[in-house]
Amino acid sequence: MKLLEGKNVIITGASRGIGKGIARVFAENGANVAFTYASSEAPALELEKELTDLGVKAKAYKSNAADFNQAQELIEAVSNDFDTIDVLINNAGITKDNLLMRISEEDFDKVIEVNLKSVFNMTKAVQRTMLKQRKGSIINMSSVVGVKGNAGQTNYAASKAGILGFTKSVALELGSRNIRCNAIAPGFIETEMTGALDEKTVQGWRDGIPLKRGGTPEDVANACVFLASDLSAYITGQVLNVDGGMLT
Repeated sequence: MKLLEGKNVIITGASRGIGKGIARVFAENGANVAFTYASSEAPALELEKELTDLGVKAKAYKSNAADFNQAQELIEAVSNDFDTIDVLINNAGITKDNLLMRISEEDFDKVIEVNLKSVFNMTKAVQRTMLKQRKGSIINMSSVVGVKGNAGQTNYAASKAGILGFTKSVALELGSRNIRCNAIAPGFIETEMTGALDEKTVQGWRDGIPLKRGGTPEDVANACVFLASDLSAYITGQVLNVDGGMLT
């Protein structure tokens, strides 16, 4: 039997990168997948078909997790389409990097809104469903930058560090109802975004990692599978670094 057979999962921001990798691996493990996209409809529909071809139920929803009302509407729609919601993966995120002296208030606020407030919006929206079920797994995507900080990323680091505190607090609030909440802190993960960097820069990152390679979306997805499955039934309020040893 597949690890996630019959479970229904929501993944925010899954039309590309890490989110897309998570959606694929979850479907391969038997999960039915509801996922969101912001604007790129064609790639989202292609992914929907790809997942459906794996023999699971899959549906793409255009929704902005940073908007409180849209998050509420999304949960209602998914509940109607999938009956239950077993897993929520808060993956949607952006970067607007700059040194503190140059970063604008608008760019700081936007990153906090998309990366952190979206986690609040989606978790608050889904908790009613999970409380009724008396079960659920919430997985929040943080970053090693949220753990250790990084020059030029004060907004991003603040948003990802905030996710860690939020995760631990939710775990304490909802644990008595058998609802678990954990965070994953990816390190240097090679996606479409890193593909735009020059090879020398990428290799420099790889050389500084104990495992001597960048991570893949599948590496992060496999950690999500563990936290979503019954194998982690006694794990909550934790931060799992998926970083090849960067923070060791």
